[in-house]
Formats: sequence, C-alpha cells, structure tokens
Amino acid sequence: MINVVLFEPEIPANTGNIMRTCVATHTKLHLIKPLGFSLDDKYVKRSGVNYISHCDYTVYENIDEFFAKNPGTYYFLTRYGHQPHTRFDYSDPKENLYFIFGKESTGIPREILKPHLDHCLRIPMTDQVRALNLSNTVAIVVYEALRQQNYLDLLFDEPHKSKTYIEEA
Repeated sequence: MINVVLFEPEIPANTGNIMRTCVATHTKLHLIKPLGFSLDDKYVKRSGVNYISHCDYTVYENIDEFFAKNPGTYYFLTRYGHQPHTRFDYSDPKENLYFIFGKESTGIPREILKPHLDHCLRIPMTDQVRALNLSNTVAIVVYEALRQQNYLDLLFDEPHKSKTYIEEA
C-alpha cells in the first residue's frame, strides 16, 4: 500500500492538492502536526475541491506517534538525498510504502533523516531550483510507485466515455 506522509505541512493549498492526488490514486495520507492551517481552511477545500471527503487521512501529534503506529518501508524526499526516486523498487503492492515529505520552508529535520540515509531520495532537477512544489513532488513519486505496480486498479479511461465519444468529435 502506498502512503504519503506530510511532516508539518504549512501551505493549505498544497495539502488540498495532495488530498486530491491521494483520492485519485487510492493513497492514504498521514499528516504530522503541527499543521500550518486548519483542515477546515477554505484554501484546503478550494484546492481539494469536493474530493476531500473521500480522502483517507490520519493526523498525528508528532513523528514519533506516526512511526509507532505505521510499520513499513520509509522513503524520505529531501534535497539531501543522493539517489533519484526512480532507483528504488516499489513494485510489491503488499508492502507498506511510506513516502515522507517535509514542511515547505525547511524540509525534514536532519535528526529524522540521519538514521534513514539509505532511503533518502530526490527528484533530479537543475541547480537553479532548490525544490519543486510539494504537491507536484508528491504526484511524481506516487505515480512512479504506481507505475512500478502496473497502476493496480486505477482506470485508464472513464467508464462512462467510450471510444465513439472521441470518434464522433
């Protein structure tokens, strides 16, 4: 199972977008306090549109509570990672995979990363950008894991649309 973990997220619109991605991909979301906003915030709702009510998420008081309740394989997205996100094997759909993303301003604290250096990864980019937008990064990583799992039960076309819909245009 694929899980997204947001460590102390600060920007409500990013979390709303991530919630929408999680609904679209059957991905569970884990939010670690403190949050920089209320989940009732209008910006979370605006970016998550009407999908938030379908999002499977849990809020934790701190990172220790999250680790205690969620055994599995942890991957940390960080600019300090030395391996690209595509170098890891996420192909076992029965394995609990946790992709942990840090807060927008400072990332994941070094004391959390230090024991997990072999699972610190990054998305390759030029040296002119420090980091991609958090919600974009989540989407890139989740879809890479899903690609390796052959997209499991995700739809490749809309069930109510047919090939003739396009042909009639």
